[in-house]
Amino acid sequence: MDLVKSHLMYAVREEVEVLKEQIKELIEKNSQLEQENNLLKTLASPEQLAQFQAQLQTGSPPATTQPQGSTQPPAQPASQGSGPTA
Repeated sequence: MDLVKSHLMYAVREEVEVLKEQIKELIEKNSQLEQENNLLKTLASPEQLAQFQAQLQTGSPPATTQPQGSTQPPAQPASQGSGPTA
């Protein structure tokens, strides 16, 4: 009986360690997403913020329009990829 108890205790300890690690990773991810959200809020125009607030109130999905300047970043990696790779 003690063998079963010790085995269960060991399994529970291992699971607790795994869950602690997952919690740590989720806290870090949450912090990163909060920072990204704050950055996006500061960079968004008042019109974009108003549109977003309206979408939240109506429950409609966000529009698929891209913010200004978002069409150029995909072009840059393509031009970088055309050069020789070492």
